[in-house]
Formats: sequence, structure tokens, C-alpha cells
Amino acid sequence: MPKGPADIAASRPLSPHLTIYRPMLTMMMSIVHRITGSALYFGLLLVAWWLIATAAGPAAYGKFQGFIDSIIGRLFLLGYIWALIHHGLGGVRHLIWDTGRGFGPNEREWLTAATLVGSIGITLLLAIAALTFGGTR
Repeated sequence: MPKGPADIAASRPLSPHLTIYRPMLTMMMSIVHRITGSALYFGLLLVAWWLIATAAGPAAYGKFQGFIDSIIGRLFLLGYIWALIHHGLGGVRHLIWDTGRGFGPNEREWLTAATLVGSIGITLLLAIAALTFGGTR
């Protein structure tokens, strides 16, 4: 007897679901790379506001500076800088992979961890430098 559409659909294998896979650092960093890319897209609004405020004059720039000097503004700026550095280092990691290198289990995990640690470290160094040498107001 021929099988109907319901029988065929029931016998086909299902695609693996995320719950089947064990989360790995490379998997998580792939997700974070996509998130930082989106954050950079929306962070450009902050850059555009800065450029427009600079061109619009002292009053407009004062409003922008007031926001950036606030705790929320500094957190936005710190997050934007981290996203920029993390996304850039992730791009370097992918560039290394594009050459056919770094695919061994140890190299892959090392490159991924270096991206995370490097982005946090560079962001902290830039924040410390900005607080130390940023001038007075």
C-alpha cells in the first residue's frame, strides 16, 4: 500500500535542535559576533548624533556632551567601544580561518578565547587611558 503524505512526513529525520548540541565557546562567540555587529549598526546613531551636534553648534553639542557625561552615556560609549573592538578581533579570527589555519581543536578554542579576552582587555586599557589622560572639565 502506498504511503500517504502524513506517513512520509513522520518517517523523515528531523533537523537537530539547539538542545542537542553542547554549547562551545566558538558557538557562543559566533552568536556574540552577530550581536556586536547589530550593536555597531545601532551605535552609529550615537556617532551620527555626535557629528550632527558638532556641526550644529555649541548648544547642540552641549546636549550631546551632557548625555555622554552621564552614567548611561558612558555605559553606552563603553559598550560601543567594546563591541567595535570585539567585532574587529572576531573579524581577524575569521580572516585567519579564511587562510585555512586555526581549525584544530586547540587553535580554534585559543583564537576564540583570545578574541574575548583581548576585546575586554583592550577596552579596559582604553577606558583607563581615557580616564587618566582625558583632560579636565
